[in-house]
Amino acid sequence: MKLLPVLLLAAIPALLPAQTPDERAVLTPVDALFVGMAHRDAAAIKAAFIPGATLVLMRDGKPSQMTFEAFAERIGKPSTTQIEERIHDPLIRVDHDLAVVWAPFDFLANGKVDHCGTDLFNLVRVDGKWLIASVADTGSNTCGVAAR
Repeated sequence: MKLLPVLLLAAIPALLPAQTPDERAVLTPVDALFVGMAHRDAAAIKAAFIPGATLVLMRDGKPSQMTFEAFAERIGKPSTTQIEERIHDPLIRVDHDLAVVWAPFDFLANGKVDHCGTDLFNLVRVDGKWLIASVADTGSNTCGVAAR
């Protein structure tokens, strides 16, 4: 009976859709963005995007728009608050040099969930490298399973 939980855990990867090499590559700039945010490194954040990329944050039904240059400068400022963003179960679609990633996320401040929602990344492949063209997200402080 002690073996049953181990067998169930071992079966989980078989239930999850396998990511193709292209899908894994699409996540590279998304992961780089999150690492740059966690390190508050404006240059690393900017490196994940094409020039002129935009961000739309939906909060309480109202959009807040900014360029990624402005976002990177804001997040890149020194702070004692440790931040981390994590996505879960990303839905990835790729068509030639265009891709989209749709994923639920949790945003942590000092190790505790501050808000959650859904991230939507639009990406383009430029000279063989995936870069983020735009991001839109929702944000909520009601971060239970029902909120997703």
